[in-house]
Parts: sequence; structure tokens; C-alpha cells
Amino acid sequence: MQTPHLIYFADAMCSWCYGFSPVIADIRRTFGRTLPIQLIMGGLRPGTDTPMTDKAKTELAGHWTHVTEASGLPFDPAVLDTPGFLYDTDPAARAVVFVRRHDTELALTFLADLQAAFYAQNRNIADPEVLAALITEREMDGQRFLDIFDSDDLKHETWRDYGTSQQAGVTGFPTLIAGPMETGAYAVVTRGYQSGETVIPTLEAWLSGPLN
Repeated sequence: MQTPHLIYFADAMCSWCYGFSPVIADIRRTFGRTLPIQLIMGGLRPGTDTPMTDKAKTELAGHWTHVTEASGLPFDPAVLDTPGFLYDTDPAARAVVFVRRHDTELALTFLADLQAAFYAQNRNIADPEVLAALITEREMDGQRFLDIFDSDDLKHETWRDYGTSQQAGVTGFPTLIAGPMETGAYAVVTRGYQSGETVIPTLEAWLSGPLN
């Protein structure tokens, strides 16, 4: 893509990405299709197969308070009390990739759906059945998602995203980059959470001149 665009590296079960979701929504409202966003799944904790300890749950819930303080978004830590809860981010990433196959713009909306479901609505998005229900709520084929959930094709496409993230040098989420610059390179808009009051003016300045 040679026209100005953004690449967003995110994870559905990353709390700071949840905090950043209103900023992504602001970007979409402000710039619309003049500044499309390419969504890439970063792979926060894919393949986790050990249930969280009580200590880890307490530490994580405490971390979420910092996201609330920065973003104002609500959290419901009760989801962590799901029996045998696995903080495996791969199923949710596959769901986003499934939606992205059909509609790249809807994938961004669906990512926000997943984040709100997990963090504020006490829905375990590590569970494929829950993910299928959320896909169905977006009037897409949740049963089809379940049918191909364990397919090599969907797994490999999702893990290619993780590889792209690593090759781009992304070490944390959210990461938002913009490009191409006049040199063809890309510039970092933000590594980590930033408010819309910071990000939107940065993008406006880039579109009207070089992004530093």
C-alpha cells in the first residue's frame, strides 16, 4: 500500500490495547477511509496451557487499575475466576483473523468487541464457543469459525501475524506505525498507550507534512 495508512499491532487480551480502543475509534472517526488501518495480531501470550495462579490473577487485576486510570474504561476482574482459566491469547487472535478475512474494517470493530467482552463484560474470550457467539452477534458465521478453528490454514495465518510483528521489531502493544514516508519507510506513532489528544494531532501533522 503506497498511500498513507497506519499499521496497528495489537492483541485482544492486552489490557493497554483495550485502553487504546477509544483512540483507534477516534482515528477512524476523524480520518475515515483517507487513513486506513491495517490490523496485525501481535501474539501476546499464544499457546499458554497452564491455568493462572491466584497470585498472578491478583497482580493482573492490579495492573488493570492503571489502565482504568489512564483511559477511564471499566474492568470486571471476575472473568479471571473462570474455573481453569487459561490466559491463552491465540483463540481470540484467530477470531480476529477470521473476521479480517471477510472485512478488514469490521476486524477493527470486532477487536473492540472482544476487548469489551473480556475486560468489562466477564466473557472468557479464550473460549472458542464464546468467540463464536461474539462473531454471530456481528452477523457473521460463528459456526463456520468453530468448524475451522483448529484448521492449519487459520492457525498459520494467525501465526504469520505474530511473525510479522516480531520482524517489525514490535516488543509491546499497542504499537501504531504510519507510512509510507517520502523515503518509503514507516514511522512510529506510538509504542504503548497514548491518549487521543496526543495521537490525533500527531497524525494530522503527518498528513500535512513529514512525521518526525
